[in-house]
Amino acid sequence: MDANERELLRLLESVTEPDEAAREAAARQWASCAKPLGSLGLLEEAVERIAALTGSSPVSLSPRAVLVLCADNGVVAQGVTQTDSSVTAIVTQNLAKGRTSVCRMASVANCRVVPVDMGVLDFPETPGVLRRRTGNGTGDISLGPAMTRGQAAQALLTGIDLVREQREAGVRLLATGEMGIGNTTTSSAVASVLLARPVPEMTGRGAGLSGEGLRRKIRAIESAIRVNQPDPSDPLDVLAKLGGFDLAGMCGVFLGGALYGVPVLADGFISTVAALCAVRLCPKAKKAVFASHVSAEPAGRQVLDALGLPPLITAGMRLGEGTGAVAAIPLLDMALAVFAEGDTFEESGIEPYVPLGDTE
Repeated sequence: MDANERELLRLLESVTEPDEAAREAAARQWASCAKPLGSLGLLEEAVERIAALTGSSPVSLSPRAVLVLCADNGVVAQGVTQTDSSVTAIVTQNLAKGRTSVCRMASVANCRVVPVDMGVLDFPETPGVLRRRTGNGTGDISLGPAMTRGQAAQALLTGIDLVREQREAGVRLLATGEMGIGNTTTSSAVASVLLARPVPEMTGRGAGLSGEGLRRKIRAIESAIRVNQPDPSDPLDVLAKLGGFDLAGMCGVFLGGALYGVPVLADGFISTVAALCAVRLCPKAKKAVFASHVSAEPAGRQVLDALGLPPLITAGMRLGEGTGAVAAIPLLDMALAVFAEGDTFEESGIEPYVPLGDTE
């Protein structure tokens, strides 16, 4: 075990259980709002979970940021994508310029976009992009491991530290995003192993593969699992052998959310696979994971079911970059407006509702 892994284990041991007193205080506040009990559904539950995570029933979701972790994946050499790896660098540069889809959506949600270079191939230092490189792209998983175990632990620690930095800068809500050509392949591989499901069932067309492209993708993943023999009981081993620097970094972001009391909105399939890795590494980390939407990728629903987290949005989205996570932020803002500013039954002059089952 190297120093990175020892430090990771030390940090994970310090993750605490949710604060149930804060959750109950938030539930009482919801119950006092002049509306039918529980009528905002998952939005009420989300606010209560955020209170339990932060230990405070007054909940604040501003300022907020979306961390977009960018990295290249060696498995692209197997023809598993519609475009080549050069697109990762182009989109990373455009993220810094505020020109991508998530940038447009984040401006509406009053959310800052933070691109992070975790290992974009031959990517130079670029203004507006945080340089947190674990390596210069990963290995081709169909031929051998994506990275060393030490690199995987390093990437997780980087994700944890990103949350610490954002928390110290005042951020109270994080969204996760990614940019990395080939990362639906790595995510499908990781999900197949962790959920013990057949590769074809967990593998989709990503950004628009043809039928033959999808078959190549499935063959590459099956080869990766056969060659690397990842241990499903050891999430760090699975990430090191089959994952990517972006995936491992996002896993660290969810762990950091649990460590530093910052709610983290998971995006789609890739992001939720990272969240699944985090929860398998540290079950208490689930308190920081909030599901924004269910991805249109075939395994999107299965990963959320494994996490036991219902999505706020079902819109058939599969864009990536953190767009689904950012799309959920205005919903939380609206819920919080009712929670923090809505009239109580007493203020409205309305007789309070009572829970079902408490009346004849």
